[in-house]
Parts: sequence; C-alpha cells; structure tokens
Amino acid sequence: MSVAVVTGSAGLIGSEAVRFLCDKFDVVVGIDNDMRRYFFGNEASTLWNCNELKATVASYVHRSADIREQKDVNAIFAEYGSDIELIIHTAAQPSHDWAAREPLTDFTVNANGTMILLEATRQFCPEASFVFTSTNKVYGDNPNRLPLFEDETRWEVDPSHGYFEKGIDESMSIDYCKHSLFGASKAAADLVVQEYGRYFDMNTVVFRGGCLTGGGHSGTELHGFLSYLMRCCVEGRPYTVFGYKGKQVRDNIHSSDLVNMFWQYHQAPRPGEVYNAGGSRHSHCSMREAITLCEEISGRKLDYTVVDDNRIGDHIWYVSDVSKFREDYPDWSYQYDLEAILGEIYEGWQKRLQKAAG
Repeated sequence: MSVAVVTGSAGLIGSEAVRFLCDKFDVVVGIDNDMRRYFFGNEASTLWNCNELKATVASYVHRSADIREQKDVNAIFAEYGSDIELIIHTAAQPSHDWAAREPLTDFTVNANGTMILLEATRQFCPEASFVFTSTNKVYGDNPNRLPLFEDETRWEVDPSHGYFEKGIDESMSIDYCKHSLFGASKAAADLVVQEYGRYFDMNTVVFRGGCLTGGGHSGTELHGFLSYLMRCCVEGRPYTVFGYKGKQVRDNIHSSDLVNMFWQYHQAPRPGEVYNAGGSRHSHCSMREAITLCEEISGRKLDYTVVDDNRIGDHIWYVSDVSKFREDYPDWSYQYDLEAILGEIYEGWQKRLQKAAG
C-alpha cells in the first residue's frame, strides 16, 4: 500500500495536493483541524473544503488532529508506518499580523508542529519525501534594502541590479533584518527542515513561497490578498491597502503549479534542499495593478483606501527567482499566469457565494 500524508489538507495548497495525489497513492491521509477558523474567523473556515474532499475523493482519509500534539501525530504515522512515501506539510499560522496577537500560538504551530512532524517521519518512514511550505518572509525585510524606484503603478528594482531580470534568489540573507514574528517562526521551521535533511540524510525540502493562491483559497483580510481582494470586488466590500502607496509588488503562484513542484521533487529528491517558489516575472503585480485586474474581471469598481502605515516587516518589492528549481527539475513549467489565476478566483467566489445564498 502506498500512502501520502498532507497536513493542512483542507487549505488552499493542502486540498490541491490531495486532489493531485489521489490517483497516485492508495491512501491520502489529510490532517486538518480547521485552525484557520480560529485564526481568522468563521468566514475563513476551510470546513467547506474538507467536506468536499470527503465527498469527492475516494482515497482520502481525514484526521482532525492538531500537529502540535505529538501523541496524535505519532499515532497517525504509526498506523501507516513505512507505507508513507510522501509528506506534504502545509499546515501553518500564515499571517504576520496575527502572529503578534498570540506569539506562542504562532510559534508552536509553525515551529514546534514542524519539528513533531519531522520526528514522526524519522521514526516511522525515514525514506519518505518531506515537503515543507516555507515563505519568502524568512528573508525578513532584507528585500527592502534593494535599490528600488517608484513608477506610476508600482515599485521596481533598479534594472542594473542582478535581481531585476529574474527576481530574488536563495542566496539572499535571512539575517540582520526584521522578519515579523510569523517570519521568525517559519524561519525556525525552515532551518530545522533543512537540518533533518543534512544531518539525518532525509529527503527534506523547503519551498519558500511567494503569494500562494488559486480558486480554492478562503481569503481573508489578514491572509490571501488576491482571493480577498477579488471577494471584496464581488461583494462590494471596502478594502484597505497598507502602505507603500499601494504600489508594493508581489509574485503569485497558482496552487496547482506549486503542487507540481512538490511532485517533481518527490520523483528525484535532494536531501535538505531549498527553493524559492513563486510566480517570478511570469506572474507578478503591484496592489494597484491587481485592483485594476480584479475590477476588469468582476465588472465592478472596488471601494478601497490606501493608508500610510505598512505592515511591520512587509516587502515593498518581492519577485521570486525560480531558476534554481527549473535547473534541477527541467520538466516543470508554469500552467497559470496572473489573469488565469484571477479568473479562477473570481469563478470560485461566484460559486461559493451563490451556494451560500441557496
């Protein structure tokens, strides 16, 4: 029997992974206790997605467990043992604003939970691939020290700089900068995942994501900006842009493209590897540019306000250089650009809101 384990299985990346893996493994075990509802409120709950997985994915087995509880995690791993071939760890507290409210909760979920999963992997299925979804926030605000200039709709890095063509690569330092508490807890997890690969020679990998997005995202104000931005357009909600004149730049990768990166790694794992994983120059935009696209796709004007105060440790400009991954795994390529991503997000919100309205 072949088994894959996905943590955060009802979330955006987790559910995408479950659906991708369901015909590749005999059993896909999902671990998710809907902590997103605790973090961000009822409207951010992923219960709807969990119920869809249970109803539509025959090979899916759900476990409503907390990754901070070692006994519960070990029981799941002991049940399947060496049949587990792949672990995709997406469960997290994902907001740097929320982390400041409950630093201990943030750290225990992001860092301790990851450590517990790594130890379970080492004890019960040490040959498995362990895929960790990290974040570009491990670089802290170091990207803000790049030579940036202000254009009409965006901030941009100076064309003479090495990061202009492809974006920021994995050589950027994670030291001597402000990360936000979220960035620090994810950096701790990021490093220990690398260490298990290098020290124990396990097949661990870190993917430092840009903005991870797609139609299955339960976007909310504190996390999932493209999804929440489109929801505000569709529902006529007011939207607040925090700082940088609304010209801050993000790259955006569809959940399907990211899960395909995970799969490519699993086919030929490299212990302790690290990759930046975002939309790169292929799929990136400023907040103002994203607003314009959302208005065009939804056919509605957005009621938005730009405030002066930026979020602590937030990036002014971030574009991921994914060329290292492409060199190691040349069969991978993007399937979604920004317009396709936003079109799918729009359709996803339309369906969910229509269903909620009865």
